Amino acid sequence: MSPKKKKKLTKAERLRQLQEEEERRQKEEEEARVKSEKEEMERLEIERIEKEKWQQLEAKDLERRTIELEELYLLEGCFLEAEKLKRDSRLLSQWKHYILCDGSPDPSVSQEINTFISLWKEEANETFEEVTAKSKLVLHLIEKLQLILLETPPYDLQAKNVTQYQGSILELQELLHLKFNTAIETLLREASTLADLDSGNVEKVIRDENVTLYLWANLKKNPRYRSVRFSGTKIGFDIPRTLATSGIALRLLHTHYDHVTPLRPVPTLLPEHTSAITHFVGSEVKNTEAAISKESPEEYKQRKNESNSVHEEEIEVEEQVDKERQMSSVQEKREATKHELEMRLLNETVSAAQLLLIGNAPEKPYVFEDKEVDICQFTTLGGVYHLDILELPPQCKPIKGWMIMEIFKDGLQKYTYPPGMKDDFETESAFPPIEVMLEVHKNVIFFEDPMVARWDAKGKHWKTDGISHVSYKSEERLITFSLEIFGPITLIQDTHINMPYQSWELRPLDVNKVLLTVTTAFTEIQIQIKEDLCMLDSLKLSNKSYSSILEGKWMTPISFIIALKEAGLNIFPTEHSHFYVVTNNKVPVVEVKAYRQMALLSSAFAFGWSRWNTQCDSKKVIFKVYFTDIYGITVL
Repeated sequence: MSPKKKKKLTKAERLRQLQEEEERRQKEEEEARVKSEKEEMERLEIERIEKEKWQQLEAKDLERRTIELEELYLLEGCFLEAEKLKRDSRLLSQWKHYILCDGSPDPSVSQEINTFISLWKEEANETFEEVTAKSKLVLHLIEKLQLILLETPPYDLQAKNVTQYQGSILELQELLHLKFNTAIETLLREASTLADLDSGNVEKVIRDENVTLYLWANLKKNPRYRSVRFSGTKIGFDIPRTLATSGIALRLLHTHYDHVTPLRPVPTLLPEHTSAITHFVGSEVKNTEAAISKESPEEYKQRKNESNSVHEEEIEVEEQVDKERQMSSVQEKREATKHELEMRLLNETVSAAQLLLIGNAPEKPYVFEDKEVDICQFTTLGGVYHLDILELPPQCKPIKGWMIMEIFKDGLQKYTYPPGMKDDFETESAFPPIEVMLEVHKNVIFFEDPMVARWDAKGKHWKTDGISHVSYKSEERLITFSLEIFGPITLIQDTHINMPYQSWELRPLDVNKVLLTVTTAFTEIQIQIKEDLCMLDSLKLSNKSYSSILEGKWMTPISFIIALKEAGLNIFPTEHSHFYVVTNNKVPVVEVKAYRQMALLSSAFAFGWSRWNTQCDSKKVIFKVYFTDIYGITVL
């Protein structure tokens, strides 16, 4: 069967169908429009609610920040008060020295220190023991001058004072060394009376807290006596035949301090910067006082005109009372304004000084020659060994109860070794380098084998040439080397060997008492900080405890930093450290603000290093923060 043919729609049916489809389409569009409008209204409502919530949160946060900023400004006033207390303490120290009346001079007063130096220069015929006893006072005066230069903020240091203090330090250092030389000359003139019965030569060791003298005088001139060893020590020399047959003396004066390295420059604020701040704040003080003075008469006149309707007697009494109140009010306003602006001046100068102390130097201070020691990269440790070959002076002779002694005006004469000769080969064979054995100071830590440097008197710097065959035995703390040129010798170590830190942590122990732990590649140092004092709490080397003489000794921050550096525990960067240590330097202003906030919160919060700090930019500082109740720690 064939399929039925589809029935053809009439025109009316097609119109009705089209109309239905149009109505359905319009209905769907209307439903879609209504749905879209509803969704849009819901979205707008949600956005409005969220916006209102954010506005409320922002308002609360702004209110909270306003309160916290007021508290912060109040707390930051502690820094200014602390600076004022430090300034008063520095002034009080001069008064304490004055009332002490112990006979010692005040090194900060040029008249007193100059008088002390002049009187000591006039003293003659002092023994080595007497000079050693006097050296304790001299070293104390030098230390006080150094602390004044380091502890006084740059804004309180004037260029003339820096020049005066450094000049006094140099004079004391030179005079002390001259006195030691004179005392050693006196010893050598009496060498014949001090000779050893077995060898016939003089071998003398004098130990003290700050210096040690090793003296050997060749009286017998025995060519077979070529190995010099001081009894009770491992210190000695191996000398060639030429010296063994000469009338010489070997002098090794080990000073446990370094008076050879030039003094470092002291940072000071530029006079233009300080005067600009002072002038700006001073002008504001004058303007404010003038405004207060101008305001006072106008208020007084206004009050006087309003009181014309009152009886004359009452007016006079009220005028007198108002005038007294007004004058006291004006005086209070002036004092408050003056105090506020003075604190502002102090804040500006303190901020500038702090930025100066933590800022990086744009370039190195010197251009170093070949074989010259970069004093910004290396540090002398263990003091200085003044090693010299001296001509043996004429010996005193007893004649009829008198001691006859020949004295030269020039004092001790150095023996030229090797002497100047034309043939270098002949000089090298006849005058070989002298082998020297030295003991490293027991209180100094070397994390690597120390380098040996000699002082170049002409260039005024340390050099490493003329020294060969260096060998160091760490267990015996004995260093051996061959020396061609005699003079001051020292041991040096990389200043930044413990930088950068591997980690650090600042943890509170009590109110105004914290524990700072610094971990480096070689050591872990724990430092207790209590108010304005510091103490070495513990020290670990290669994860093993190490006993140091600094443990348990409370010191001021500057004295503590100096003591750690002298012990070889230098963890304190300088303005030149960025030339030698790869690190992510921060903007000084950001650093200062971060340090201040840490100082304010250190009694209640613990702080720690974060690896993200090295990856962020220079305008951000990232570290860990913990809340602690001293008995337990909870991570925020």
